[in-house]
Amino acid sequence: MSNPKVVIADDHPLFRTALKQAIVECIDDAATIEADDFAGLLKHIEQHDSLELVFLDLHMPGNDGFTGLTQLQNHYPDLVVIMVSSDDASETMQKAINFGAAAFIPKSADLTTIGQAIDAVLDGEVWLPAHVEEQSDKQTMSAHQTLAKQLAQLTPQQYTVLTQIADGRLNKQIAYDLDIKETTVKKHVSAILEKLEVNNRTLAGLAYQQLMLAPPQNSEVTT
Repeated sequence: MSNPKVVIADDHPLFRTALKQAIVECIDDAATIEADDFAGLLKHIEQHDSLELVFLDLHMPGNDGFTGLTQLQNHYPDLVVIMVSSDDASETMQKAINFGAAAFIPKSADLTTIGQAIDAVLDGEVWLPAHVEEQSDKQTMSAHQTLAKQLAQLTPQQYTVLTQIADGRLNKQIAYDLDIKETTVKKHVSAILEKLEVNNRTLAGLAYQQLMLAPPQNSEVTT
């Protein structure tokens, strides 16, 4: 398979099969590849520059909430991402759209509904199930959209540093992990704070943790 256009990243084989069936009916000559964890998805993306559409499982190994979505948007802005999950809470689905997903398909959806979602995305539209009410909290929606735009402005290296900040890593630890100088890390941290419009590392880490569905309780972010 030399020029795949679609990658399905989901750790449930049966749902991957269902998605493939819907994709075949919606996209002509759509070569599809699969990944069962986020690391495998990234590997496929690096190997195939022909990829255009990603189906990303909200809870697959290596993806914590919407961290995978924003990482893809940061590193590969030309990819279109459709979130899929058995978590069909309206708040969760709306949050996915706020953070930049083109659609959110519940795993309970039938093939007809999946096809409708894919067709809408291919037409350049944003799709959510019909029963999802538009989020009434405009302030929260705006905050999520602003954060998504700020994260997209980070360089891939800065994004990686931010994930380490959120994990409570010190500059010297980040430098070791990424094999760069500590002075370089400090420059990245300064740029991250400026782009996220926050004053310290703690706030930067908390901003990133908004992407997680269940942020760690009593988590400590090194200041």
